[in-house]
Amino acid sequence: MTQAEAAGTRDEAGVRQVVEHLAMVFADFGFPRMAARVLLTIMTADEDTLTASDIGERLEISAAAVSGAVRYLIGLGLVVREPVPGSRRDRYRLPDDTWYQASITKAGYLKTLADLTDGGVTALGGSGTRSGARLAEMRDFFAFCEAEMAGLMDKWEATKEPRA
Repeated sequence: MTQAEAAGTRDEAGVRQVVEHLAMVFADFGFPRMAARVLLTIMTADEDTLTASDIGERLEISAAAVSGAVRYLIGLGLVVREPVPGSRRDRYRLPDDTWYQASITKAGYLKTLADLTDGGVTALGGSGTRSGARLAEMRDFFAFCEAEMAGLMDKWEATKEPRA
């Protein structure tokens, strides 16, 4: 346990370092780096919501960069936008059970991919052809993942500790 952990205090330099390093890892997996930085800034905030200005200040980025990143994150279901009453500003927060919700939201894409690749297998002359066999494996993988997703989400729910 670090001194900061023992004292229950934030290490802002450490938080910035974690945000930047995790954003690099997300980027290595194909996630836009700015969106990763914004997501991780919201995740590491002690506040429940942040405005675009808050995010921009913490990351030292422009309002346009924040806008593009939050638009991307909202589309993935990783961030929720809420209006600030009496203002033209918005604030951003993580949805409840962020990763579960994002996974459920995107689970439908697995079925879409399986269905589309199934049509491709047919167009390639079936799974008896070399190219058809490759696409059939892709179809079968996505169909398997889609079928297992519901059970996986149920297992996740069963293992979570209730939030205080």
